[in-house]
Amino acid sequence: MAMPAAVRTIFLIATEESGDRLGGRLMQALRARCGEIAFIGVGGRDMAAQGLASLFPIEELSHIGFLSIPGRLPAILRRMREATDAVLRARPDVLVIIDSPDFTHRVARRVRRADPTIPIVDYVSPTVWAWRPGRARAMSRYIDHVLALLPFEPKAHRDLGGPPCTYVGHPLVQQLDTLRPGPDEAARRDRDPPVLLVLPGSRRVEIGHHMRVFGETLGRLVSAGVAFEPVLPTTPHLSAGVEAAAATWPVKPRIVSSEADKRAAFRVARAALAKSGTVTLELALAGVPMVTAYRGSAIEAWVARRLVQVPTVILANLVIGEAVVPEFLQEDCVPEKLAAALQDVLADTPARRRQLAAFDRLDAIMSTGDVAPSELAADIVLAAARPRQPG
Repeated sequence: MAMPAAVRTIFLIATEESGDRLGGRLMQALRARCGEIAFIGVGGRDMAAQGLASLFPIEELSHIGFLSIPGRLPAILRRMREATDAVLRARPDVLVIIDSPDFTHRVARRVRRADPTIPIVDYVSPTVWAWRPGRARAMSRYIDHVLALLPFEPKAHRDLGGPPCTYVGHPLVQQLDTLRPGPDEAARRDRDPPVLLVLPGSRRVEIGHHMRVFGETLGRLVSAGVAFEPVLPTTPHLSAGVEAAAATWPVKPRIVSSEADKRAAFRVARAALAKSGTVTLELALAGVPMVTAYRGSAIEAWVARRLVQVPTVILANLVIGEAVVPEFLQEDCVPEKLAAALQDVLADTPARRRQLAAFDRLDAIMSTGDVAPSELAADIVLAAARPRQPG
C-alpha cells in the first residue's frame, strides 16, 4: 500500500507591508494548488489571514535603512538569528524571502551556509539594475530563483551573472479596475477645474523633504492663474503630520487617507505632482500624466550620484523604456521648475499627449497573459521546492 505524500512545508519571510501583501496572495495561490500545506515564517496581516503565525511582529523591522540605526541593531540581529534558526529547524520544502533585502538576504545567506539543501526563492528582485550590480552575481550563490515584478529584470540578472530570474508580473496589473476611470470618472477628468494629485511620499522623512516645495509649487500655479483642485492622498498614520504641513500652503488640498479614497482620486485626476517611486508606475497605469520630483539629504545625493547607474530614477520611465515623465531631482526640485512642468501636463500639450501615448503601451509591456502574478509565482515556488517524499 502506498504511503500518503507528506504535507508541503513552505517558510516565508516578509517584513514590510508591501511584502506582506505579496506573501498573502502567494499563500492563497499555493493553497489552491496544493490543498493541504503548512506555512511557517514571518509576515503581517495579509499573511496571517492565510494562516501564518508570525515568529514576531513585522512592525519591529518595517523601516527603511534599519541596519544603519545603531541603537536597534542588536534587536534586529537577534531577529535574524531567530528567523534563521527557525528555518533550519523546520527544514522546509522551500524558503521564500519577500523583498526587504537588508533583512531577508542576510537570513538567506545564513541558511544556505548551514543547510545548502533548502531551496531559496527571492520574491522581488533587489534593484541590481540601478546600483550595486555586483549583488546579482553574489545572489547566485544563495538564491535559486528570483521572481521579478518588473519586465526588464530577467535580462538584467542574465547580463549581470545573477540567479535564474522570471518575470511574474507586478501586483498593480491585478488592480487596474480600481485605478482606471469609469464613464462618469472619465468625464470628471475632462472637466474644469482639473483634479491635481499631490503625492509627497509615503514615509515621514520623504514628506519632510517635499511638503514645503510642493506647497510653494501650487502657490506658483495659483499666481499664474491656473485653476485646479488639489487632492493629497496619504496614509492614516501620516495624515496628522501632512495636515499640519499643508496648513501653511497658499492653496489647501483635500487630504484623503483611505486606500479606497486614494484610488478614487486616481480615477478622476488629470495630472499629478509626485515624489519618485512605485507611485509613478501606479499613476502611469491609471493614465495620469505627471511631474516627478525627489529631494533628499546632501549625503543621499552624494551617494546616488556615485552609485546609481540608470539614466532615469523614474520607475514608469524604466518600464516604458523611454524618458517620457519629467524628473526634477535635488537642486532641480524647485517650485519654478515644477510649476512650469505641471502647466504642461495639465493642459492639452505635446508633453501631455506623449506621456499618455507611452502609458497606453504599458498593458502590453507588463502583461502576464491570462495568469495572475501570484499564480505564476506559486508555480515557480513549487517547481523550486524539494520533491515530496512519502510520509
